[in-house]
Amino acid sequence: MRTHKLFATLLILLSCSLHAATLQGKVVSVADGDTITVLEANNTQHKIRLQGIDAPEKTQAFGQKSKQSLSQMVYNKQVRVEFQKKDKYGRILGKVVYNETDVCLEQIKLGMAWHYKQYASAQSKEDREHYAQVELTARSQAAGLWKDKQPSPPWEYRRMNK
Repeated sequence: MRTHKLFATLLILLSCSLHAATLQGKVVSVADGDTITVLEANNTQHKIRLQGIDAPEKTQAFGQKSKQSLSQMVYNKQVRVEFQKKDKYGRILGKVVYNETDVCLEQIKLGMAWHYKQYASAQSKEDREHYAQVELTARSQAAGLWKDKQPSPPWEYRRMNK
């Protein structure tokens, strides 16, 4: 009995620590197809790396189109960012939501980003599966970067251009 109580307490603590934090603000900058800057009402700026996706680099094929796509969706608009942690560069890794639309997922749907499977474990199971399925659909419809016969993933492009 005592073990069950301890286990239940640990589960509650674990679920609380995994709960995402939220920030809201206006998008004041779009760096590329997966990075934005959000300004909160208290004038605090946060650099946000969109979780679950990797967009082409600006100098890569579709890099500018990906940035334009993200800009059209969120620039100068109020967004909500759901997050749990920061990346090694100090950027918040988060799911960006505009008008209840998952902006990260939209970038994949439009063929403007890959589902970043290398870091998919940071996503909820539901998001991980949904993002993967949406990428398959974008590929089959030759949306955006999938028009190219063999698009180069940004993680490979970065490695080759170090």
